[in-house]
Amino acid sequence: MSFNLADKPLAERAALEDEKSRLFELWQNNLGKAKGEAARLFGERAKRKGKWAEWVRAELDGMSPPEFSNMVRSEINRLMAANK
Repeated sequence: MSFNLADKPLAERAALEDEKSRLFELWQNNLGKAKGEAARLFGERAKRKGKWAEWVRAELDGMSPPEFSNMVRSEINRLMAANK
């Protein structure tokens, strides 16, 4: 099994590049919104105490598209690491 893109057929390489472009555009267009959502969710930490992690998981599961949810999750992890 090769992971070298040069070994892939042209159509498959094009599809991978299209997906990469789509994800980059989604990231560019939604990074600010993801940071805002992460800050909002992180701000609930003190108020929700022991139930916070469970609540955040439910909030993230309800977000769409999944790539956006992953962006918010990454930002929450960054905020948590910065507050240790």
